[in-house]
Amino acid sequence: MRNRLTGEAQDMKVFIDILTPKQCMMFSKLSERLRKHGHHVFEVTREYKEVVELLSLKGIKARVVGRHGGDTLEGKLKASAQRTLELASAIEEFRPDVAVSFASPETSRVAFGLGVPHVYLNDSPHAEAVARLTVPLATVLLTPKIIPKATWTKFGIAQDRIVQYDALDAWAWLKDFRPDKRILTQLGLDESRPVAVFRTEESFASYLLGKSLKTSVLLPLVEALLRTKADFQAVMIPRYEPQIAFLKEKLGDRVKVCESPIDASSLLFYTAVFVGAGGTMTSEAALLGVPTFSCYPDKPFLIETYLIKKGLVIRETNLKRLRSRVLETLRNVERAKKTQAARARALTSTFEDPIDVVFEAIKRVS
Repeated sequence: MRNRLTGEAQDMKVFIDILTPKQCMMFSKLSERLRKHGHHVFEVTREYKEVVELLSLKGIKARVVGRHGGDTLEGKLKASAQRTLELASAIEEFRPDVAVSFASPETSRVAFGLGVPHVYLNDSPHAEAVARLTVPLATVLLTPKIIPKATWTKFGIAQDRIVQYDALDAWAWLKDFRPDKRILTQLGLDESRPVAVFRTEESFASYLLGKSLKTSVLLPLVEALLRTKADFQAVMIPRYEPQIAFLKEKLGDRVKVCESPIDASSLLFYTAVFVGAGGTMTSEAALLGVPTFSCYPDKPFLIETYLIKKGLVIRETNLKRLRSRVLETLRNVERAKKTQAARARALTSTFEDPIDVVFEAIKRVS
């Protein structure tokens, strides 16, 4: 429904699909904005431990529709096909004016099939299989400005359906972020000693199938650091149950392995050095002013390359060199954090709020 005087959509019904921890963080801000303006929001997710538990931690009541497809192509295909059917019923029941997703194959297909406008977000063109399935079906694609439109048009979308925002996605929830120091007590960490945080790779993603903790540099790095005399506390944040079990078996009680979702942003704020094998938390740490290293087990993606050029991320996949650089950072924590924080402030001072852009796009297409 639209206001007769202003033409602005009002009392919209917005369907939001939340598939990953990043989407939980970003879309929680979007849902908050929508509800504040009097719109109705219906959130769904899928059976995926890290996301379901994070939604619960944030007090978000999302309906669970379908499940994660696991680490095989066959499993992904069958889970997606089944979820598409279940999601169609959920969308028919809610009858939304607009659907929102971050590269959800199921929402893309169902929204297109039922004629529901789809506001589609994506900052990961390196996830080519998903992009090929979803980008052509989007009503409008929203993406960071640093990703050229030509990167997306090759997947079958017209340039005039692409809207860019001058920010990285993590800024959506970091813009007004306030750290909670209780995370240190929750994890049994000593505030007086430096904390090193390690994030595992997205080994179940189609673009990293075959890459795992057994072959990545992350575990050997942690083990090598633990053999030194460096005074630090190590925290590992896995993504999946098999990663948790593997890390606990290999590392025992020498490292805090997070078995459930935590307030990761607050932990990162109090972190001395971060090493990531993925994307979102690497960006988050860098923008929070934490000395950040990437050992992503594939060629650098666009966001990572951008952060490297801005001096906010150091990419290193050689074990010996990475070990030396992390140790050097731990020896000079205050100086390293001061330099990183200054660079992060300089960059984010130019950012706009991605939620502003998404919110306006929803109003336009509804």
